[in-house]
Amino acid sequence: MMKTPSGTQIRQILYFQLFFWIALFLFGTARMYGEYESGAFKEVIIYNFCHLIFQIAGANFIYFVLIRHFFDRKKYVAFSLYLMISLYAISVINRFFLVYIAEPLFTNEVKDSVFSIFTDIPYLLLHYTFPVISGAFIFISIMFIIRYRDEREHTIKLQKEKTELELQSLKSQLNPHFLFNTLNNIYSLSISHSDKTSQSISQLSDILDYILYKGQKKWVPVSDELAIIEHYIALESLRYHDERLKIQKHIRLNTPNTIPPLLYLTLVENAFKHGAGKSSGITEIKIDLETNDLHSVFTIENTFSGHQTANEKGIGLQNIQRQLQYHYQEHFTFRISQENNIFKVEITTPSHYD
Repeated sequence: MMKTPSGTQIRQILYFQLFFWIALFLFGTARMYGEYESGAFKEVIIYNFCHLIFQIAGANFIYFVLIRHFFDRKKYVAFSLYLMISLYAISVINRFFLVYIAEPLFTNEVKDSVFSIFTDIPYLLLHYTFPVISGAFIFISIMFIIRYRDEREHTIKLQKEKTELELQSLKSQLNPHFLFNTLNNIYSLSISHSDKTSQSISQLSDILDYILYKGQKKWVPVSDELAIIEHYIALESLRYHDERLKIQKHIRLNTPNTIPPLLYLTLVENAFKHGAGKSSGITEIKIDLETNDLHSVFTIENTFSGHQTANEKGIGLQNIQRQLQYHYQEHFTFRISQENNIFKVEITTPSHYD
């Protein structure tokens, strides 16, 4: 099913046709200027104008009817048959118009017979069909270029909308997962550390506010993301004894860079989930963050027990990679490594990108 052109596209086509056919007429007239005497040149202009009318009609019929309804639908035999019939019909009507309507207004030449108009094929081809074909060929070629450009822009727009929808879907997958884990933390806290429950609820409130509002933005300051990570770590740390969880942070914010929201938070959550969350022994988590005028470099490491398959990419790491591709295309690095029971992720992104 063919897409119906919008009002803007129709106006663009009309403006293009107006410019194109006027330019073609002026070019053809200027090419013959000086080859005829004044009176004869006026007749040439009239002839050219009469031919132009049928060039316009023929080119539009071929493109908007034959090409769109037959050629585009791969009905090549029907397209070829109707094209030949149409060219013959347009040529005959054009000649009939000139001989019996236009020429009597400015010349007294003997009229060709109706039979001659229909049967003199060589004359029709040379003086009527070829002008229609030449004008239609140029017109249709330009229309195909415009059509290709519009379809390409439309495809790019659809792809962008699809990517944005996918990204929103990824965030909707992440948020319930994160909320579930955090509520479990508060539940554990309410049982064993009830005097700190109010503080944890306040921290959770800040995290949810960040996800619901700043999480929908395209970019956030690195410092904002870091503040939320501090809240998250505080909530998670309440679940473990000090000797069970070791956290080291090395933060160097030299410049106020920006990143997509939830980028680093997802990695921190992933480290807790696959580190302390799946190990009964001591778990170490190291966070390193540095910003400068060119890049933001975030590195996180977590230890894991020997029987775990920490290298397996879960939903969190998949989200990160797709989010990076959406926001930065190819202008980022995303490295995952695993060695000696240490799982490490490193992300390098431009300081600002849009």
